[in-house]
Amino acid sequence: MNFAYTIIYVPDVAASLAFFEKAFGFATRFLHESGMYGELDTGATTLAFAAHAMGDMNYSCGHVAAHSSEKPLGMEVAFTTADVAAAHAQAIAAGAQELSAPAEKPWGQVVSYLRCPDGSLVELCTPMGG
Repeated sequence: MNFAYTIIYVPDVAASLAFFEKAFGFATRFLHESGMYGELDTGATTLAFAAHAMGDMNYSCGHVAAHSSEKPLGMEVAFTTADVAAAHAQAIAAGAQELSAPAEKPWGQVVSYLRCPDGSLVELCTPMGG
């Protein structure tokens, strides 16, 4: 078993890809011509976005749309960086909402939390032990 990818359901796949490129520097690897699915170039594990309509096609029980939820969903994606403060500021300039400013945790890691325009929750952090 290998962890291959995470898919975030969003209202506008192209907009999410563009935001993540501007905010975090990830290039778009793939955007399907339908606009319903796209992937970022994030390394060995893929971060992908799919339209809410695709979620509706995949399972009939429905799902919570992160962008319309008053509070962030109880899951996040995390990106490591040596300079959390600079990455945090760049993401806010790109349109992210600050949930928690960069702060050093008791275990030594610097961490911040952001909510993206599509509703997804992102943690920025220094590498563990770094």
